[in-house]
Order: sequence, then C-alpha cells, then structure tokens
Amino acid sequence: MEGMTMVSFDRDPTTYRHWRLRLEPPVAWLELDVDENGGLVEGYELKLNSYDLGVDIELYDAVQRLRFEHPEIGAVVITSAKDKVFCAGANIRMLAGSPHEWKVNFCKFTNETRNGIEDATENSGQVYLAAVNGSCAGGGYEIALACEKILLVDDNSSTVALPEVPLLGVLPGTGGLTRVTDKRRVRKDRADVFATRPDGVKGRTAVDWRLVDELVPRQEFRDVVTKRARELAARTHRPADAEGIELTPLERTETEDEIRYPNVTAKLDRAGGVVTITVRAAENEGWLLAMTRELDDLILRLRTNEPTLGTWLLRTEGDPDVVLAHERRLLAASDWLSNEILHFYKRTLKRLDVTSRSLIALIEPGSCFAGLLLELALACDRQYMLDGPPIDDEDSPERASITVSEANFGVFPMGNGLSRLESRFYGESDHLDWLKRERDHPIGAPEAVELGLVTDAPDDLDWEDEIRIVVEGRAALSPDALTAMEANHRFVGPETIETKIFGRLTAWQNWIFTRPNAAGPEGALRRYGTGQKPTFDRKRV
Repeated sequence: MEGMTMVSFDRDPTTYRHWRLRLEPPVAWLELDVDENGGLVEGYELKLNSYDLGVDIELYDAVQRLRFEHPEIGAVVITSAKDKVFCAGANIRMLAGSPHEWKVNFCKFTNETRNGIEDATENSGQVYLAAVNGSCAGGGYEIALACEKILLVDDNSSTVALPEVPLLGVLPGTGGLTRVTDKRRVRKDRADVFATRPDGVKGRTAVDWRLVDELVPRQEFRDVVTKRARELAARTHRPADAEGIELTPLERTETEDEIRYPNVTAKLDRAGGVVTITVRAAENEGWLLAMTRELDDLILRLRTNEPTLGTWLLRTEGDPDVVLAHERRLLAASDWLSNEILHFYKRTLKRLDVTSRSLIALIEPGSCFAGLLLELALACDRQYMLDGPPIDDEDSPERASITVSEANFGVFPMGNGLSRLESRFYGESDHLDWLKRERDHPIGAPEAVELGLVTDAPDDLDWEDEIRIVVEGRAALSPDALTAMEANHRFVGPETIETKIFGRLTAWQNWIFTRPNAAGPEGALRRYGTGQKPTFDRKRV
C-alpha cells in the first residue's frame, strides 16, 4: 500500500459502493452491502462485509447527511443487505498489508465516525439501532456497539464477537472493549470470557450478558426491527415538517503546495514538515457551516495523505466582531439546524484535539481568534501572540487581540467533557471566574499573557526568529514521542468513554501493532487465514 493514491473524502449517496441508504420517514435504513472488489487500494478483497477506509468514509458521509439533510428522520437502522452476515469487521488483509500510520489513521477515523453516531443519538434526536441479522465480529460488532439499541437475530448460528485478541494478537481498535464495559455495562469477568472467545456469543447468553438488547426470531426480524425503530423515532424532537439543507460538493483547489477552500487555506512546506492553516471569517449567514465542512475535510486529508507534515500552524483572518455575531445568532437560536451546526463544529474541534500533529496557534494583527474561533487556538499545544505591529507594516496602529466569549465556557466540550479553558486551567475555579469577567472585549498581548491565554508574546522584532526556533525545535524531536506527549497533555481531568478510547488507541496501536507477536513475519496478523499458527514471544513486558 506504500504507493497508494491520495485519498479523497468526497462522497454522496449516488457514489456509494458499499452502503444503501433508504428513507422511510421517520426511519432511515442504512444497509451494508460491501462490494468485494471495491477496496480503496489494491491487494485485498472485502469479503463477508468486511470494511476498509473507503467503506467508513461512506458511512461518515451518510451519518452527516442524515443529520443535515433529513430532519424528518428520527431513527436510523444499521443492518446488512447480505444474508446471514452482518459485518466481519475491518479487513485483515488490509490491516496486515498497511503501513503503520495507515492503520492508526484508519482506526482513528473509524472511532470518530462511531462517536458521531452516538453524538447524533444524544444531541440530534436521531437514534441509531443495530439490526444484527447475521454473524457480527470485530469492527462489525463495534458498529453495533455505537448504536443505542442492538437487536440480534435468533437463528441458532448468528453471534456477536470481538475475536481480535485470540485470532489476531491485537485489540478491538474502535472502542470495543471500552464500550462493552463502560457503555453496555458487561461484567468484567464476562467481558474477559467474551473477548477471548473467537467464536463469540449468541442467543439468550448474549442478552443475559448485555451484549445485545433483544433476541428476535428470523421470521419476525424485519417486522420487529421496524416496530422498535418507529418507537425510537417517536421520542425525537426533530421537526418532521422542516426542510433539510443539502451538503453540496465542496469547492476545493489543490496544488503541490496548497489546498484552498473559500474559507480555509493550507500551505504545505514539505521541506520543513509544516502546514500553515488559515481560517477566514466572512459575514454571510452560512459561513460557520461552510467553514466547518472545509476545515473537517482539510483535517482528514492532511492526516491521511500528509503524515510527514508534523507541525500545523493555525492562523485566522477577519473581523472578530463578525465571528462573535455569528456565535450570538447561533446560540440564541432554538431551531434544529443551528443545533446541528454547533454540534458539527464541536465534532470538528474534537477531531483536531485527537490529531497526532503538533498544533501551534499564531495570533497576529488581523487575526480573529474570538469566541468560537478562539477554540482553535485553545485546541493547540502552544499559542504565540505578536506584541507589536504587523510584520510587513511597522507603522500600522493595528495590534493583535483575542476575545473570550460564552462559547469558550462549555458550548464546545472536549472528549473529557470539559471546555478547553477548563482543561487549560484544570482545578483553578478562581482563574476561570476571572476569565468570565473578561468576556466580550478585545484582549491585547500583555493582558493575554497575564491571563494565561497564550504561551508567549514576542514583539515584532523577535517574532519571526522566535516562531522559526519553535518550529525547527519541534521538527528535531521524535514524532512518536511527540504523539504520545501531546495525547497525554491535551486531555486532563476526568476519564470518559471517549478519552479512554482515544488514549488507549494511541497506546496500543503504537505498541501492539508494531510488536512481532502481531505484525512480525510469524505474528498473528500475518498468519491469519494461512492455516499456520502464530509464533508468540511469551515474555510479558
């Protein structure tokens, strides 16, 4: 897979190869029907509804479209279009043949999509139900675990299983173990038995162990699933008579060293390993949704296609008052679309939080790091603010400022359930109270330093040298060590299902996936399906 082409995340239902989307308001049906020959790259067949990144990109697109384009949908059924197989999980040949960074990004994106399903259930009134109509293993069961309810067909053969430990020498990579214990509340000894049984669990035992919610005979399965979905849809607060908003194709131009959208631009410095991302504010009413879609797409493209560009510099351009006006309008609204836009921006910020890149905010004259855009700076590992005139105009009276607003106090929580300010000043309630008193007015560089909102504020004489030294210093460090360090620092305080999933993902994938027991020539991933047993180094380390 080393010579693969660049990955695009552009999809719409007319281009799906692996999913069928059918609308029967208030219920939508998402049926998995994987094209065996439709892998994103060559070298494997997607048998038994197994999936790769291309399958998950379509699922992500469908989840997004259902939220924005179909307010009339209150419940979504995820099921299989194939007989007696729900989903066999991530394709093993794809995993075994992929470079390490591909595996990590694949599992990270998959996790984010599962979290998006749960977010739709919790915050959009669009409840997901898994109709498991056949064998369901690994990542297939993890799709089901992301749903609010799981119905399993009772045919004396269909099982749910997490066979990664006994068969592959790795762990369920999309939150399986965490959701089994923390979400499904499966007793830990039963979870231990379940995760070490390659054949899984079926029937009444699956219900008794809370692995599924209900067992349904095959001849009644469709009718019961429809009934349960309609019951879930009846609980929704979504407006059945509202008109959705179409997610039209993104405007994007790409060159060797730039990716440009109407509201977001990325300049790629391959020699320095740096991307400079600039977000521009605009007055048009649909700006936040358009900008969020562009930023989301850019993050995904850079993470997947540009793994050697390890430092991202985040900038903004525009009028802070315009940003704050957008924010006030959305926060004051009570309609379903405003709610969706705010939650989409929240999820995109979360995607930035878990991105394995060094994030540095550059706050300069002409920036608009205010309110909801200040969240971009707060998501960064460091923030530098220019204390002086613009670099290219020393006679200008313009100076950099930031503005704290209501949006910075919990509107866009991180995966740990805290705001980025709460995470920055963890346990310092007095400091947070101080910041609340400083809301809604421009804060210059000296005050930003005093308030602890920036890392440093070099003057215009030192600015370029200081930033150069910071960037070059970052590039001199081990990318692996930086990834681990950043993942530790960004999420303080309480553990949640989400932080556990991403924290453990960082740990196990950067260890287990590179160990010979899994990835070596005699490891379980390599020998799966060959008839040869893996050879394990039995030392516990």
